[in-house]
Amino acid sequence: MPLTNRTVLITGGASGIGLALATLLVPRRNTVLVTGRDGERLAAAERALPGVRGFQSDASDPEAIRALRERVLAEFPALDVLVNNAGVMRNIDFGRAAGPDDVTREIEINLSGPVRMVEQFLPHLKGRGEALIVNVSSGLAFVPFPLAPVYSATKAGIHAFTQVLRVQLAGTGVTVVELAPPGVETPLFRGEFTEAVKGQKAMDPAVLAARAVAGIEAGRLEIRPGLSNVVKLLSRAAPGFALRQLTRTVLPKREGA
Repeated sequence: MPLTNRTVLITGGASGIGLALATLLVPRRNTVLVTGRDGERLAAAERALPGVRGFQSDASDPEAIRALRERVLAEFPALDVLVNNAGVMRNIDFGRAAGPDDVTREIEINLSGPVRMVEQFLPHLKGRGEALIVNVSSGLAFVPFPLAPVYSATKAGIHAFTQVLRVQLAGTGVTVVELAPPGVETPLFRGEFTEAVKGQKAMDPAVLAARAVAGIEAGRLEIRPGLSNVVKLLSRAAPGFALRQLTRTVLPKREGA
């Protein structure tokens, strides 16, 4: 599926992976729309990428998603690509203390958000003849990260949702692709995990974007760049081994354990 001359909506497109995808897609004669909660970041993205249109929207809010659909389709009825990329990642230790009040916020943004986006935009996409949905999961969909239990669960959920969605939409003209990045050098990767990932090298967002586009155009339905592919293979060949390795690396031994 060529990613040229298309109208693309990227959630969480004002920074990180979303912005890298937008940066790559604009020169390919695509109309690129990005969403985000931060108006200043959206304005910065519009300045950096002339032609990109920003829409302020919260991926965790059902009403905001409905309003987004109305605004986008009214202005850009040719929309034929949806990239569900918005996400947050929290460092939550259920074994030490109570989690934050918004302990399920990752579920609302990372899992409920894409599900709602698909539900809202799918009737339109099915009428476009040849449309594309890209759900961004993670290598952690295959092996969970001990410091990010809720995030890991949401990405495993996106992996399952994408597989089933692909089955349900077979023959409709809507292609469903999963992009499972490894660690990518973004604020999300460092964020609350600065100490845990100290010294670890992450993939450049531009490299990830290039591999994602190449994979989509090659017809791949599950794109696992770099270490994500290794993790997926390990999760099949040696269940539990990768999790034990991650645990030893990032989770200190508890007193009395």
